Amino acid sequence: MSRRIIIDKYEGNTHYNVKVIDSFGQEHHLGYYSLPPGIERKAEEIWSNEVKREITPMERAIKECIDIDISNGREPSLD
Repeated sequence: MSRRIIIDKYEGNTHYNVKVIDSFGQEHHLGYYSLPPGIERKAEEIWSNEVKREITPMERAIKECIDIDISNGREPSLD
């Protein structure tokens, strides 16, 4: 079980991109902030209410396509 809080500087400006990862590895985007807020409170709220999300057939099919591309030597692209 790995829970994490990720705070990144957003695109080189004065805002921070804040994400929380729950114990199932699911990412929750909390938003963009000028200063890191009470992140611990929000992270604890997510962790205390976490439920394993079911993977939809579409998500499974997309993952399988990506895996096929990787096994054929092609890196997936967001383009």
